[in-house]
Amino acid sequence: MSDFNNISDLLGEKKADTSIINQSPTAKFGRKMTQISLKEKEKEVAEKAASLGLDYQDLASFPVSTEALRTIPENIAQDKKVVCYYSSPDLIKLGTLEKNQDIEDLAFQLGERHSAKVDLSLVSQNSLSHVFKLYKNLPIIKPIKKEINITDEELEKYSADVSDLDSLKKQFEIVNITDILTLMVASALRMDASDIHVEAEEHGIMVRYRIDGVLHEVSVLPIDQWKRFISRIKLLANLKINIIDKPQDGRVTLKLTKGDVDVRVSTMPTIYGESVVMRILHTADKGITFDELGLTGEAYIRLKREVERPNGMIMTTGPTGSGKTTTLYSILRTLNKPGVKIITLEDPIEIRMKGVNQSQVDASHNYTFAKGLKSILRQDPDICMVGEIRDLETAEIAIQASLTGHLMLSTIHTNDASGAIPRFLSMGVKPFLLAPALNAIIGQRLVRRICPHCVEEQELDSATLQRVGEIIEGMPEKEKEKLDTANLKFYHGKGCKKCSGLGYKGRVGIYEIFAMNKEVEDNILSGKVSEYAIKEIAIKNGMVTMVQDGILKALDKITTIEETFRVAE
Repeated sequence: MSDFNNISDLLGEKKADTSIINQSPTAKFGRKMTQISLKEKEKEVAEKAASLGLDYQDLASFPVSTEALRTIPENIAQDKKVVCYYSSPDLIKLGTLEKNQDIEDLAFQLGERHSAKVDLSLVSQNSLSHVFKLYKNLPIIKPIKKEINITDEELEKYSADVSDLDSLKKQFEIVNITDILTLMVASALRMDASDIHVEAEEHGIMVRYRIDGVLHEVSVLPIDQWKRFISRIKLLANLKINIIDKPQDGRVTLKLTKGDVDVRVSTMPTIYGESVVMRILHTADKGITFDELGLTGEAYIRLKREVERPNGMIMTTGPTGSGKTTTLYSILRTLNKPGVKIITLEDPIEIRMKGVNQSQVDASHNYTFAKGLKSILRQDPDICMVGEIRDLETAEIAIQASLTGHLMLSTIHTNDASGAIPRFLSMGVKPFLLAPALNAIIGQRLVRRICPHCVEEQELDSATLQRVGEIIEGMPEKEKEKLDTANLKFYHGKGCKKCSGLGYKGRVGIYEIFAMNKEVEDNILSGKVSEYAIKEIAIKNGMVTMVQDGILKALDKITTIEETFRVAE
C-alpha cells in the first residue's frame, strides 16, 4: 500500500511539473522573477515594521474571517489603504501600508466602538490587494433595524390596559414576544418603576419591577423565548449580541412628547443565561426641590444654614439607592443662580440641569473622580459636586477645594452620618484638614409614602409599640414636646387602584443631620475618633436620628412604622 502511495505521489508530482515544463522559458523566468520580487518587497516591509516598532504580517495566505472584513467597510478600507484581518471580542488587528494620523484615528474609533484593543501591523501592497479581493465574496446581508420605538400612542394604549400588577401579568400572557419589550418599558413608565429586572432561571424568565425601592414580580416568560428576547434588548441598547460570557453596558434614549427618557441597560452572565437590568431615568424631569425633600424642624433649619455658606463640605451618606444624588441635585437647584458657576462630576449623569456644567467620569479613558476634580478646579467654579468620594486622592483634593473658597458637595458610603468621619480618616485624610473642611453630614434613607387615596389608621402590636416608645424617649426634648405620647396614632394604606394595590405611592427621605461644632472638631483632632462617640455628641446637640425622623413621619401619616424599621433599624 505504501508503494502505491509513493507511486501516486510521484505521478502527481510529475503531472504538476508538466504544466511548468510546458511553459516557455520566458514565462518561467518571468514567474521566477515575480516571486523573487514579492519576497524582496515583503522583506522590505518587515524591516520597515521592525524599525518603527510595529508588527509585520503577510496576508497573502492569512485566513481572514468574514467578521474581520466587515469591521471596516470596503470603501473606507480602499480609501485609507487599511484592512482588518483579525477580530475578536477583545482584540482587533489592522494591516496598513503606513502608520499615520488617519489610521490612528480610525484605530481609536474602532477600539471605542467595539470596546477592544486595536493593534496595527505593516503589510505590503500585495497583502492589501489580496484582502481587497475578498470583499467581492462577502455575502450581502439585510441591515437589522436596531431602533425599537415606543410612541406616545403605545404608552396610552398600555396605560388603558394596565392598572395594577395583576392586570399587567395578564398583558404579558397575551402579548406577542416581539411586543413584550415595548410592553415592558411602557408599563414600567406607567407604574413609575425605576428598574426592570429580567432574569433567566432554570424553567423560565423572571420579570420584576422595582417600584418605590421594592422589587415586585410581574411575570414569568417561557424559557424558549429567551434568545429572541435578549437579542431584542441588546439591539435596543446597541450591545454585542454574540457576547454572552461578559458583562455589557448600554443606553438608549426614548424621545417622548413629555420629555426624553434614558434607559440604561446592564447585562451580566449567570448560570442559566444573562441577567438584564434596565434603569429608567427621566432626564427631562424637573426633579424635587430642597423644600420637597422631606426635611423638617431643626434638621431643615440646620441644613439650609449650611447650604448657604460660601465654602466647606456638605456630605451625604447612605447605601446605594438611598437618594443621596437626589438630595445633592435638590441643593444644587437652590444654589443655581445666574451669578454662580456650578460644575458637577458624575458617574453617570442622571438628570441634566440647565445652567450647570455637568461632566461624566470615564474609567476607560482614565478620567476618574480625582483627575476630573483637578480639572474642575481649574474652571473657576463657585460650587462643585462630586458624585462620590472613594479614595484618598479624591478626598484630599475635595478637602483642599473646600478650604480655598469652594462649596463642595459629595457622597460617601457609610451606614449613617456619624460614620462619615471615621471613613475619611480610614482613607488616610489628615484630621487637622478634615475638621475645618466639613460643614454638615447628612445620613439618609428612602421610605415609601402611604397612598393618600387608601390611608387608614393602623393598630400596632404591643412589642412594636414598646419599641416605638423607647425610640421616642431618646428624641431631643424639643421634638418630644410636640408629641402626645399618651395618644399615638399610626397609619397604613389598605391598597387601591391608584397604588396598584400596594398601599404605597412614591417615596420620601428620612434624615439625620449634624453640623460641625467645637466638640466634634476636638474629637477629630484628638486622634481617638469613634463612630459611637461622634453619634453621642451629635444627639446631645439635638440631632434627630433617621429612625426617629421616620417615626415622626409615621405619626404625620406620611409613612408606616414597618417602612421605617425596614430601612433604618
